[in-house]
Amino acid sequence: MRHPKLKETGEPVTIHAPSAPSSLEAWLDPDAVAVVTPGGAMPAELNGIALTPWKAPSSTETRATAALGSGIDEPAPIGGDITAAGVVIEEPDGRVWVVAPTNAYGGYSATFPKGRLEPGFSWQQAALREAWEESGLQVVLVAHFMDIQRTTTRTRYYRARRVGGSPADMGWESQAVMLVPRMRLTQVVNSSTDLPLLEALIAASG
Repeated sequence: MRHPKLKETGEPVTIHAPSAPSSLEAWLDPDAVAVVTPGGAMPAELNGIALTPWKAPSSTETRATAALGSGIDEPAPIGGDITAAGVVIEEPDGRVWVVAPTNAYGGYSATFPKGRLEPGFSWQQAALREAWEESGLQVVLVAHFMDIQRTTTRTRYYRARRVGGSPADMGWESQAVMLVPRMRLTQVVNSSTDLPLLEALIAASG
């Protein structure tokens, strides 16, 4: 199966073991795991927000917008330099968005959107970019969540909420986007490096 999105180099991407989408009803059930594959069917809206693809701003536009500042308190890094940024996107119904990397890249069956910093990008800008590139979602950052030492990076994560976009419009790095109840996250997210995030999210649901 070919991913409908091409790499930045223009190369096509083959998905060797495509993910299985859920029913449309799962998106409206806060106790269900909902799954969409690239270009898949979605309900018109979720939790009162439309699910409509959007055109992400260019890198220059992103820098200019994020340079205005979000008002989020940025604690000083502890334990090493921050070299990547990511987002934990939460829905009002208590579920959390995760992505399935294409062909289980890096050994991940599912994880949270994240990526390395690029020259000229702040942590917050990188987090916003990774959200739309990997999940197809337009988000706003709400707060600093935590910093985690991963295999090759120290990553700063932010809590975020969805304000637009559609997960069916995910970029080539993802072969599925999922909406998962907090208490079922450990059944879906498989990496031990994500464990601190999972523990914090599950604790918040109690």
